[in-house]
Amino acid sequence: MNIPENLKYSTDHEWIRVEGNEAYLGITEFAQGELGDIVFVEVETVDEELAQGDVFGTIEAVKTVSDMLMPVSGTVLEVNPMLENKPEVINKDPYGDGWIARISIKDASELSALMDAEAYAEHTNAH
Repeated sequence: MNIPENLKYSTDHEWIRVEGNEAYLGITEFAQGELGDIVFVEVETVDEELAQGDVFGTIEAVKTVSDMLMPVSGTVLEVNPMLENKPEVINKDPYGDGWIARISIKDASELSALMDAEAYAEHTNAH
């Protein structure tokens, strides 16, 4: 299983890639595998400030719908425009083109509560 070292992970299978005061969010390879074929992504929280653990959107697969939770507090700045017509890109490239949202980080200290790749691998029993 692919678990990039440069990301942080939540127990809810979201990843975050920090770039200065902003970050990109997505779901992990493990999560997309559990969900199956992704058919729709909905994020209606653009320009909203959300707390760590708040729902920022939903992801719909053929068999289920799942909430996506903020790994850290922040404001949703943008949704990946590619997902509107090609949500399946999350299945193909969950850490690259399949990013879901870009946020501004409100409290960088919350990042320390997230898992690194090794801890996430243990969390998913992937190794």
